[in-house]
Amino acid sequence: MNNRTGKESSKAEGLAVAGFTIALLSVIFAIASGLGNRLGVWDFRFGFAVLRYSVFGAAIGALISLAGLVSSTRRRGYAGLAAAGLIIGLVTVYVPLHRWLVAKAVPPIHDISTDTDDPPKFVAILPIRGEGPYTNPPEYGGPHVAALQHEAYPDIKPLVLPVKSDVAFEKALSAAKALNWAIVDANEREGRIEATDTTFWFGFKDDIVIRITPLGPGSRVDIRSVSRVGKSDIGKNAERIRRFFAVLKGRS
Repeated sequence: MNNRTGKESSKAEGLAVAGFTIALLSVIFAIASGLGNRLGVWDFRFGFAVLRYSVFGAAIGALISLAGLVSSTRRRGYAGLAAAGLIIGLVTVYVPLHRWLVAKAVPPIHDISTDTDDPPKFVAILPIRGEGPYTNPPEYGGPHVAALQHEAYPDIKPLVLPVKSDVAFEKALSAAKALNWAIVDANEREGRIEATDTTFWFGFKDDIVIRITPLGPGSRVDIRSVSRVGKSDIGKNAERIRRFFAVLKGRS
């Protein structure tokens, strides 16, 4: 091996190792950003900061890995490491970037209801929601929020079932349990079911209230889903309502 080949090999190795190491550390910190909030190690604001720097690090790791991959064309032993660093870096950048793009595409609201004129009200959940400077109020935001919701999610409407309200109540409760929501209260006399759903990554608690009312020979099902923190829910609450109705229809 001549001196030039040795330098190229050393350069390729250095870039491949550096890029892979930076990308790997970035994805570890990205995962930890949400896990730390879920476990109560830090709050979501610090978690978001960790995630932001993890994305920057992953981008740098991907670029260095790309340079290492180009330099490793003659030394395939380092090409695999460089390719792994590139893939890890790109995936680490893509996931948060995709969520950010989704957030930009949906309205900045966190309270979605099938009835925006008379939204179902929380009762049993109120004492456990907690209060703080970053906790969203349980009261509905009014006409402005309703207008944004109707424009973005015109399909979010009440569901009418051809069964009596007591039967609809049991089916709604069964659907909520099937979705692994934590049931806080199930008051059949008032036709009200309250539950919480925990998001996968950061472990955010979102509150849900379902209202069953008689409607002629059948019944009407309304549902409201509210994020405890955050100005925008990135479309999560509308998605949750659609999923609930899909499960409920399957039981009717």
